Amino acid sequence: MKTSKLPQIVAAAVVILAGYAILHHQSGAEPRAAEATASRHVLSATALHYDVGSPQLAALHIDTVHREAPPVVDPLPGRIAFDEDHTVRVYSPVAGKVLRIAVEPGQVVHAGDVLAELYAPDVDAALADLRKAQTDHDVKAAQLQRSRQLHDAGVIATRELEQAQGDERAAQAELTRASARVRELAMKPSDQGGRFAVRAPLNGVVAERHLNPGQELRPDADTPAFVITDLRHLDAVAEVSETDVQHLRVGQLVKVESDALTAPMPGHISHIGVLMDADVRRIPVRVHLDAPPAQARPEMFVRLTALDTEVPAAVVVPNGAIVTTGAQSHVFVETRPGELTKTPVTLVARGRTVSHVGQGLADTARIVTQGAILLDAELSEAH
Repeated sequence: MKTSKLPQIVAAAVVILAGYAILHHQSGAEPRAAEATASRHVLSATALHYDVGSPQLAALHIDTVHREAPPVVDPLPGRIAFDEDHTVRVYSPVAGKVLRIAVEPGQVVHAGDVLAELYAPDVDAALADLRKAQTDHDVKAAQLQRSRQLHDAGVIATRELEQAQGDERAAQAELTRASARVRELAMKPSDQGGRFAVRAPLNGVVAERHLNPGQELRPDADTPAFVITDLRHLDAVAEVSETDVQHLRVGQLVKVESDALTAPMPGHISHIGVLMDADVRRIPVRVHLDAPPAQARPEMFVRLTALDTEVPAAVVVPNGAIVTTGAQSHVFVETRPGELTKTPVTLVARGRTVSHVGQGLADTARIVTQGAILLDAELSEAH
């Protein structure tokens, strides 16, 4: 009986195809590896050159350094807060029921704009008191004038003139009190019939609203009806330990950073708390932002870095750009387009994310901020 040779033929074909695939893969990989190696040139033990436009060079991040004062403490966690000098919490000066709310949070308002309208009977009472005081004063002033004339003619005694003078002074005092009350309410001619308008005392943005239609408002409420602030003026606040607060002073330059913002915000310490919070064992520190950007918002988390302006400024580099060999720190400097040189530097301060270089870098140097470790590995492999 003849044995079929079909299985042997199939097995041989599989072996041939597998060998062809391996050869094809190697033939494709070798040119790519050769191409990658060809784009890189080792100039010396500390310098590499990549052809302009090569993928390896495109994968690197190269940025220009800048110089600033070194920090006195590590970055402190904090948040953006209202500038209390440009913020007002609006309470209703009279008791009443909310009839209409004229603004919403985020709305821009100007001084004198109506925020809400109330039905407040005390408004009519204040106006009535003012009219009554004015009438009484007019009567007493007229009586005083007649008493002076009669006294000069010898018709009445001095005692009666003095009584008229006292009555006029009392009426004047009551008129002053009633006028002050109406002036305190900042009432307008439209505030009649028990209606009273709560108005904005300054220009700004409605940051908070704590009232609803039909709600009863009182002058002694715990929560303000509105919070209005000027977002062109903001602060940053942090809780600082008793160890770090010793390095801070009022007026000190502070760099404020946020993950939500692309650029740091400069500021100066405006207040350092006197008392320590017994619960968290921290001291409050407030920083006034010099020119907060439009994207900055209250309650945004930030990092505050107090800078030492009494020492020479140093070049700032991200920690990812630093390569350490033994006790020496290096960065890769772009000396020419595509040419990167491993350069020793001297650090004067090292933080969590950035370090300050005292010597080794020019103010306008361009360094590799991402990919330095891979460059160092390629140098080591080549030597």
